[in-house]
Amino acid sequence: MATTTNGGDEAHPAQPTGPSLNVLAQYVKDFSFENPNAPRSLMQAPKQPQIGVQINVNSQAMSATEFEVELKLEGKAELDGNTLFGFDLLYAGVFRLQNIPQENLPPLLMIECPRLLFPFAREIIGNAVVHGGYPPLLLDPIDFVSLYQQKVASMQAQQPTTA
Repeated sequence: MATTTNGGDEAHPAQPTGPSLNVLAQYVKDFSFENPNAPRSLMQAPKQPQIGVQINVNSQAMSATEFEVELKLEGKAELDGNTLFGFDLLYAGVFRLQNIPQENLPPLLMIECPRLLFPFAREIIGNAVVHGGYPPLLLDPIDFVSLYQQKVASMQAQQPTTA
């Protein structure tokens, strides 16, 4: 740990001078896995199901430098109109962002923070699907930049224009 002295005998921790992003905590806030038609659904002929996944990212300030970022993943696998399984995961993290210009906070919170959370959320869902009796579900990587751009465009479209 870096320390500085101000001419006295006491050492004080040095304050970071450059931008920094630290993960303080990661956790499951809410998780549900449903296997409504088991065991019948597990005994069907192996065919490729239709799998749909919805992703959403939200953030909120906890203090001037600490933020909670939530990654919500909802999905369902269907085969011939019957639900095989469904999941709903709200995975979150607390991040400390220091010495970052205010205009750079939204992209960091909505792109980089969920990018750090996603591999852990993906593993939780993959394990639940396997433990539900199905072959592994490997979610494709998510383009959080595109997701952020869509959210910004949607928010701009909702704002009233003034002449």
